Amino acid sequence: MPDVGPIAVLPRRPLTVGELLDSAVLLLREQARVLLPLAAVLAVGEQLLLLPLRLAAGTAPPVWWWSDGSFGTYWLLLGTGAATEATIVALLGNPAARAAGAALFGRTARPREVLRPIGGRWGAALLYAVAVGALMFAAALCGPAWFVGFALLGAVAPALVVDRVALPRVLPRAAALATRDGARAGLIRLLGYLGWWVLRVGLASGIILGLRGTDLVDADRAVPAALLTWAAVNAVAYPALACLDAVLHLETRIRTEGLDILLARAPAGTPAPVLLAAER
Repeated sequence: MPDVGPIAVLPRRPLTVGELLDSAVLLLREQARVLLPLAAVLAVGEQLLLLPLRLAAGTAPPVWWWSDGSFGTYWLLLGTGAATEATIVALLGNPAARAAGAALFGRTARPREVLRPIGGRWGAALLYAVAVGALMFAAALCGPAWFVGFALLGAVAPALVVDRVALPRVLPRAAALATRDGARAGLIRLLGYLGWWVLRVGLASGIILGLRGTDLVDADRAVPAALLTWAAVNAVAYPALACLDAVLHLETRIRTEGLDILLARAPAGTPAPVLLAAER
């Protein structure tokens, strides 16, 4: 089975950090018509959910930093925000991982393929997305523990729908992959999050402050404008992070489990799900 080439979304070889980030963007571009609308709906829901906590904590747009409100409420806001974004990325990780699996074979998955219930384990995906959110909420409340939690949980969706491991093994499998090779996958996930966090803050702040400076948004419309702006920015960032999780997962398996060798030696006609499954 030949390599799909250097311009593929996911070549069958170990990748550099830059190539992984490029692969994630290419995968997002391929699946934009599926991932972006889903992310937009989830991002709008997130902003509406966080708004009461933001107001109670005395924060204000564009960045919603704490100033003179209740610090306890603000800390709860940070934990809730960490939980919602982790849950959304995990949910988007389901179609992203299925699309990455197809990309490994040199083809583009169609929308109905990455969204269909058959083979998607959607019930378990929803359950684990909520579990990831709960874990990240607890980790965020503990401060620096957030970094550990975020680094370890990136492979939850791919382990579920690509590796197809038994449900009790999903979290251990994700943590094991994140810590291999000097925690390479976990650190790259943190790097990707940091890059998108800086981009999100910069874009959202620039747009909101620009609208204020041109008097296009008055004081009464500042909060709705901020909610829409943050939802729009997150609607791109969240699927991008889900795509990074997907390609990073498969690349880690190539690097540490010889997945590329297994695919090259597989008998012709073997179904892709069978080849990608971690348990046979």
